[in-house]
Amino acid sequence: MTERALFLHDVPLDDARDAFVSATAGARIERTDEVDLAAALDRVTARAHFARLSSPHYHACAMDGVAVLAAATAGARETAPRELRVGTEAIWVDTGDPLPQGMDAVIMAEHVDDRGESIAIRASVAPFEHVRPIGEDIIASEAVVARGRRLAPADLAALASAGITRVDVVARPRVAIVTTGDELVDPSTEHPARGAIVDSNGVLLAACVRQYGGEPVPLGRVRDRVEELTAVVREALATCDVVVVNAGSSAGRDDYTARVFKSLGRVIVHGVAIRPGHPVVLGIGSGKPAIPLLGIPGYPVSAAICAELFLRPLVERLGGRDVPDVPELDARLTRKVFSPLGEDEYVRAVAARVDGALVVAPLRRGAGVITSLARANAMLTIPRLTEGIAEGTTVRIRALRPLAAIERTLLAVGSHDVAIDLLAGELAAHDIELVSANVGSIAGIVALASGAAHVAGTHVLDAATGTYNDRAIARYGPAEPVALVRFAEREQGLIVAPGNPLGLQSFAHVAEQRARYINRQRDAGTRLLLDELLARAGIAIGAIVGYDRIEFSHLAVAALVAEGSADCGLGIRAAANALGCDFVSLAFEPYDLAIRERDLTDPRIARLIETIAAPSLRAQIERLGGYNTQHAGSVRIVVPREAVAP
Repeated sequence: MTERALFLHDVPLDDARDAFVSATAGARIERTDEVDLAAALDRVTARAHFARLSSPHYHACAMDGVAVLAAATAGARETAPRELRVGTEAIWVDTGDPLPQGMDAVIMAEHVDDRGESIAIRASVAPFEHVRPIGEDIIASEAVVARGRRLAPADLAALASAGITRVDVVARPRVAIVTTGDELVDPSTEHPARGAIVDSNGVLLAACVRQYGGEPVPLGRVRDRVEELTAVVREALATCDVVVVNAGSSAGRDDYTARVFKSLGRVIVHGVAIRPGHPVVLGIGSGKPAIPLLGIPGYPVSAAICAELFLRPLVERLGGRDVPDVPELDARLTRKVFSPLGEDEYVRAVAARVDGALVVAPLRRGAGVITSLARANAMLTIPRLTEGIAEGTTVRIRALRPLAAIERTLLAVGSHDVAIDLLAGELAAHDIELVSANVGSIAGIVALASGAAHVAGTHVLDAATGTYNDRAIARYGPAEPVALVRFAEREQGLIVAPGNPLGLQSFAHVAEQRARYINRQRDAGTRLLLDELLARAGIAIGAIVGYDRIEFSHLAVAALVAEGSADCGLGIRAAANALGCDFVSLAFEPYDLAIRERDLTDPRIARLIETIAAPSLRAQIERLGGYNTQHAGSVRIVVPREAVAP
């Protein structure tokens, strides 16, 4: 008499899924594919990809109209138009044209009266008004997409704009599909015999695997013979990442799936308290790494339900994908956003859960800023009859990424550093997404204090003591102990054009040469360092040409110097190296990540600190140039004055 395969347990669904997830946690996909952009949609990046080109790679006119020198338009208004000569003082341009040499702004055609050899303008413009400056969207060497990114159309557009045509992606999980039963026949069979069953489940499961991001590997139909099924499953274990056997999972006379799984590995669950789908079998192979085994019931509805419950999350995880979740959520806005009346505005943003509350931070806005859409995980709408939304307001956002990805996101607000992209790439391998909003060191500390960030990048010099960050934390930070995690010591200096044509060696030279300077935003640590260096040298702010012209990152400063729009700017050596600029060293400073001490127990924060200290990341950072990571990952606790006992 043939031995029957009896149910091992009747396990509750949540318990069964938890047990299966735990047993298959070690399953990984190590293979990668290199694909063209045309084939990259919905694939998952195997590494971070960095821009080959800036976008735009030239100063581009943003309006139809005339290119002018902004200074020549001063005083023009509706009641007192100003006349300019066409060809010398004004040049007609179309949207997208390169900004003509010698011009620094564009006047919209609507504000111009064409008089043939001259024009009359009815409005003045500021420098670079209606101009898309080089690198407005993407700056060469900037991270376009991180590792572990499921590529959407906006990502592909961003990659193309950055000059990237091929991407390295995680190989699709290979899922072996075995259908069993003497009664099965091919769907192409014209006249199935009485008792024959068309093998529709093979088609169903292959389609499910493709939908989940996997590569189906059909191994055909197997008769109800234990030795045949054993041989096919053994073959599948050697060549695939997941093995699915359809039918034969129950306790009937010819049901061998559980027995075969047990002989080739271990059965985790046999029988789940669901209907349909009760006799599902979940197991793992005995090899290293352990290959997941799924025995899915033969009834079509049961097969579909079990595939959704057990196969989908497995294939999605192995392929680095997340199942789509709730599309709309409520979140607290981290800073005020302005908007003109009359139009609904859709603002790209990053959302994360901080202190149990979902917060959303708006990203850089602009019609040509594709990367803000590519990097966003949420979208909020500003209604057309409002001029903005106040900080702290609860807003309705539309999730652009799965809720699971948002929930595991770490939000870093504060000072910009090019090496943060490397850290984000390493964390992505551990299913932690680190997103950054570059607003300056002090603004980052304020965000940490208000519960609007997990991490604040900071390098604030206290001129009175010559120390970094402690005084700023005490003044602007939370009224509770803060951990300063050392990320690196980094070299700051003058980013200058190749060959340093002006011979700049100090800010005294910058002032003497009337060099065109590009500054950082107010409250940025680099700007505070500049002010201190000027004070030490006795140089007035007004002596620096371009002191009020700002950018929001070191790479943006370096890009403008490399292109020739500025002669110099204070920034880090790594940014100069990335854009092919020369560098004049002026200071070495600590760059820390400020984190509330109580958050050190968060597993994501623990992983972040562990990753910072890892030799592999430290080596990557030092290869950028201008970094010393000897103390990376060290933690120092700062207790604000108001928290210190008398």
